[in-house]
Amino acid sequence: MAPSMPLADVTVLDLTIARAGPTAVRQLADWGANVVRVESPDGGFEASAESSPDHLNLHRNKRSMVIDLKNPDGRRVFHRLVESADVVVENMRSQVKYKLGFDFETLSSVNPRIILGSISGFGQDGPYGERGGVDQIAQGMGGLMSVTGDANHGPVRAGVAISDVTAGLQLAIGILTALHERNRTGQGRWVHTSLLESMIGMLDFQAARWTVAGDNPQQAGNDHPTLGPMGMYGTARGFINIAAPGGRLWEAFCRELGVAQWLRDPRFATSAARRENKAELSDLIEKELLKDTGDSWVERFNAVGVPCGPVNSVAETFADPQVQHLGMATPVTHQSAGDIEIIRNATNMEGVSSEIRMPSPLKGQHSKEVLLEFGFTEEEIEELSLSGAVEVNSD
Repeated sequence: MAPSMPLADVTVLDLTIARAGPTAVRQLADWGANVVRVESPDGGFEASAESSPDHLNLHRNKRSMVIDLKNPDGRRVFHRLVESADVVVENMRSQVKYKLGFDFETLSSVNPRIILGSISGFGQDGPYGERGGVDQIAQGMGGLMSVTGDANHGPVRAGVAISDVTAGLQLAIGILTALHERNRTGQGRWVHTSLLESMIGMLDFQAARWTVAGDNPQQAGNDHPTLGPMGMYGTARGFINIAAPGGRLWEAFCRELGVAQWLRDPRFATSAARRENKAELSDLIEKELLKDTGDSWVERFNAVGVPCGPVNSVAETFADPQVQHLGMATPVTHQSAGDIEIIRNATNMEGVSSEIRMPSPLKGQHSKEVLLEFGFTEEEIEELSLSGAVEVNSD
């Protein structure tokens, strides 16, 4: 917890696993919330992940304690923490949280100001409410895979866990909104989203094409689905993305490419004509682009105001001078992984640094420290440790 940070007065109990829930909590932690990650004694399927790049990136700025939530004494410990917490975040299946007593009704009876944030696969109820969900299942069911990739090669998943990350971001926004409302009302809220809902929300204009106009979007490969030219093209060396869909951009693009005659060509003179003749236009564009390298075209097009950029590998991305200027890779020293770099928060707030104040914790590293902060005595902690309700690492 950093006193000068925007969320320094917010205490979060983190019950999440996998990616979507931890992503939501990471947003709060990065802005200074006092986040306590509550882990199970066995660790579940994350037991061996403590030094993985994913774990190190997801759990920075958090502390860790171990509570056996299947133990009645462990549940009582957790409810005692809830008494003075602000937010609880979980991504259990809905029946599990009711069984363990971490549902909103139970938690709000302990603390009426508590905000419960929940992520599920498909929603808290309904025909699929009890199903477990993972990112790729949501990508498929939510329509993303049907509009990703080339039509000749079948549906394709996005290369990142986009429904997980989006659900985490959506939940973080909901939690912050509920915290703002609580300042006025004094009452907590249950805020929840799902991988499926977040995935459909991310379809954005592609979804609106269907709901508004009855147009069922199809795969468009590396081209924009409705505008052109806007897509990826090969050059003499490397691939580039170009956005010159019309107006001044289309004119500047044609002149820099050396094909000003296309401005008067009826096949390409209007947006509708370019859309109708997209395949032919793309072939002709790439033929011209093969006369020079990608790096050269990027410089040339940007010089005349046409958005253009290279298609980088991840390694090339972090070598890019603008990315280095932005400082997206942040150095940190971890207890077991040593000196590493992890990805900083992508949001900037002038006058505030969402710095990585703490590396991801070792499991149970802060159990005793947290319990003392929440008012447990040394004697109580010893008894809870002996009963197996909590695990306290010896220093």
